Amino acid sequence: MEKFIPDSSVVSDVIPSPNFGERNKGLIPSMIVLHYTGMPDMEGALHRLCTPGTDVSAHYVVLEDGRIVQCVPEAMRAWHAGASHWAGEDDINSCSIGIEIVNRGHDWGYPDFPLRQIAAVIALCRGIIIRQKIAKHRVLAHSDVAPSRKQDPGEKFPWRSLADSGVGYWVEPAPIKQGAALKPGHSGTDVRDMQEALARYGYKIASDGRYDVATREVVTAFQRHFRPAKVDGIADQSTLLTLQSLLANHPDRVTTTASR
Repeated sequence: MEKFIPDSSVVSDVIPSPNFGERNKGLIPSMIVLHYTGMPDMEGALHRLCTPGTDVSAHYVVLEDGRIVQCVPEAMRAWHAGASHWAGEDDINSCSIGIEIVNRGHDWGYPDFPLRQIAAVIALCRGIIIRQKIAKHRVLAHSDVAPSRKQDPGEKFPWRSLADSGVGYWVEPAPIKQGAALKPGHSGTDVRDMQEALARYGYKIASDGRYDVATREVVTAFQRHFRPAKVDGIADQSTLLTLQSLLANHPDRVTTTASR
């Protein structure tokens, strides 16, 4: 693929990837999905994203020093999300912009994200949000849309800082305290109510009242994004109250209530 004009003024370079296609069903970008590269170094990550036959790509890659590389035009469908789901949509690649953030990830020591890198992510996302008219609650983690497979960008990613800068949706997590909790192996109405609440927020989860492996994976993904101080897949009161607060203050709910 030949070089193209970048969609964003904050892009430092264009390194075209051949791994892309048309967006299906006439879909347009309505969400941003954030990833980490999860590889030992930047060079290896860019090589994988831009090499024919790997079947992976992303629209953007944000380097540790804050430089931003664009690999796929925003109008096209990059291959970053894999098998994934959010709020009834199963073709996340066709309705999203994928951003890979250079970080070794959990398998390689999982370092903190440098401030200059996060500043670049914020600047990039703010431009995308304006261009594509993306709602703040649709700035998501790869682990949100694929909780059984992925854990990126992980619990060290500063979602609160992004939200403070107008990128993403965040509420203050409820304090962590000792007390009753829903755990794997539990079943009943309380588990079903939690599953239904997670599904209302957008996660793909069965509301069958059984705290099975799939439920633990979704709870873990939720904690990585919204209650990162303790990520264990156990729905303690802090997790449940944070989920309730997210739903109660959800932009769609607030807008609907205000219009009545």
